[in-house]
Amino acid sequence: MASYWVAQVEILDMVEYKKYTAAASVAISKYNGIVLSRSDEPSMLEGDFNPTRSVIIEFSSKEDALACYQSKEYQRAKALRKYVARVESWIM
Repeated sequence: MASYWVAQVEILDMVEYKKYTAAASVAISKYNGIVLSRSDEPSMLEGDFNPTRSVIIEFSSKEDALACYQSKEYQRAKALRKYVARVESWIM
């Protein structure tokens, strides 16, 4: 059964954030993730978080999505994002 990794992102520094997206793409590709949707103009309906980007990535299973998140490739990418974006993400 397919699984989805959803992220709401507030980008603080776009130049540095692009380094994260390039590195994250390596991990996503390795685990056969497919970016289904990416919006730089999400319309927040409820809540206090004000994302400037929303992303939905599909994986073939929840195990693959979690393996991608936990991979050394993604953890390296995540370190690049630490000070340049605020993120809320989940796998479902």
